[in-house]
Amino acid sequence: MATSLKRLLIGKPLASADEQHQRLSKKIALPVFSSDAISSTAYATEEILHVFLIAGVGAAAYTKLVPISIMVVVLLAVVVISYRQTIFAYPSGGGSYVVSRENLGEVPSLVAGSSLLTDYILTVAVSVAGGVAAIVAAFPSLIPYRVELCVGFIVLMTIANLRGLKESGALFAPPTYIYVLSLVTLIIVGLYRVYVQHLGPIAHSGKPAEELAGLKSIGIFLFLKAFASGAVALSGVEAVSNGVPAFKKPESKNASTTLIWMGVILGSCFFGLSLVAKHLQPVPGDGGTVLAQLAQHIYGGRNALFFITQFATFAVLILAANTSYADYPRLSSIIAKDGYLPRQFANRGDRLVFSNGILFLAITAIALVVGFKGKIDALIPLYAVGVFTGFTLSQTGMCVHHVKIKEPGWKRNLAINAVGALTTGLVAAIVIITKFVSGAWISVLVIVVLSVTFKSISRHYAGVKKAVEVEPGYKVQRQQHLVVVLVGNINKGVLHALQYAKSLSPDRLIAVSVVSDPDEERHFREQWDLFDIPIELHTISSPYRDLTGPILTYIDELDRESADEIITVVIPEFVTKFSSQWLHNQSALAIKAKLLYRPNTVVTSVPIIVD
Repeated sequence: MATSLKRLLIGKPLASADEQHQRLSKKIALPVFSSDAISSTAYATEEILHVFLIAGVGAAAYTKLVPISIMVVVLLAVVVISYRQTIFAYPSGGGSYVVSRENLGEVPSLVAGSSLLTDYILTVAVSVAGGVAAIVAAFPSLIPYRVELCVGFIVLMTIANLRGLKESGALFAPPTYIYVLSLVTLIIVGLYRVYVQHLGPIAHSGKPAEELAGLKSIGIFLFLKAFASGAVALSGVEAVSNGVPAFKKPESKNASTTLIWMGVILGSCFFGLSLVAKHLQPVPGDGGTVLAQLAQHIYGGRNALFFITQFATFAVLILAANTSYADYPRLSSIIAKDGYLPRQFANRGDRLVFSNGILFLAITAIALVVGFKGKIDALIPLYAVGVFTGFTLSQTGMCVHHVKIKEPGWKRNLAINAVGALTTGLVAAIVIITKFVSGAWISVLVIVVLSVTFKSISRHYAGVKKAVEVEPGYKVQRQQHLVVVLVGNINKGVLHALQYAKSLSPDRLIAVSVVSDPDEERHFREQWDLFDIPIELHTISSPYRDLTGPILTYIDELDRESADEIITVVIPEFVTKFSSQWLHNQSALAIKAKLLYRPNTVVTSVPIIVD
């Protein structure tokens, strides 16, 4: 039943030879790797306004909206040009992590990897929370179910991605293109109504009107904090460079083209939306998202065009999480191959995707959504730290790369990446300083803890490798072989186990039984004699009915008698159907778990299948 359900949900297994056929064209890769960046237009402008209005600066907030948007667009251009070079220099993927590993050393690469993985987890949580926010803005009756909706959409995204990258990409492409079309339409109609029809600002009442009352000066710290919030528009820009191997050949050329497309769409839509918002003055809050307020005002009410915009926003924000589902498993597999994450993350599943990474991503994102009650405002402050830390390390690593390789035009490329490193480093510092108290400290702490964890995992694997490493000329010495068969009573399972133990031709063979009182011991020995079993029998008294403790103590005594012996413990084990397994006490499992950590000890189960 479980296998049938798995096949229904994720499809039939794919052979390794089919990997080439799962690669993405540019048209499919754009929504797969760019939906996160493009979807940030739905909330980046809102985050800028939110910072200003919550500080009580009033309508002056809108005078700074366009200048901040220009700064963000310029920063976007620098980052896109810089990452285009990364794509051609490191076509194997991995982005900031691989660039840092190759050029900056272990510690910077671990910080870059931690930053990216943290960013991807937050992307899923923020995107899904933002999508649900768009829906509850259109249908306020769903507000009490915000968290449940978030969790449900994450589960659906997880199942879709477990089916395979190409299949999920084909599924998610139409909503992304519909969102871009609806957003461009909203901006064009909005600019027409503002500059040609002279549409006035949105009329506010109650609390929103109070927030707009009065004009207060905007200090440099508040301005930078708002800029740091708007810079979340750049989240996801690095995704294309991380997933270059997923593109059809020529991989680097196709990835570069996709990155340029993404930059143009993101920059123009973000700036256009901010320009419209400056004139119409939406107020983030209970009146709905900024995008919802703009659509309602521009289209003249909650009509068909309004609901198309809201549903398109909802869809792209939910599906923006697909960028993380595409990149997080791939990056975690690279880090795992380097020995900094559990090796299970490097294994491909039935559908040629890194299933363990997908599942871990989903679990952690669900935990975030539940912990922060599905509210995007609470998650955003955690978001930009990892993004710009990764940007900075990647561009710094590329600077070192150009100096080492000195390819044609390397001085020009060095200048581009140097500008990228300086600007993104400055933004990272601004984000950490201005948002430290409001939540950025959590991201900093997580990145540090993850980096230390990576190093700890690496030390473990290095220790294991050293422990099992074979030196030239190493030979295994023959050891005396003692076989111990654990017996409870005389039955088919015990007799089969004894016969198997004799087939091993050990130097010594004994049977051991644990008894709780003299009557039980006497009865067992009578059975042993009745079946005329020609094997040495030892009984261990356990008046407190403990099983594993006396057995381990007895085996320790055997070890002390002859330290050079290898001991094989044979355990008869009845195997029943899964539905009735809970009816048995699982004593064999408990004994095996204890013996697993004994040196010079082999544990063998002799199963007896019971229908």
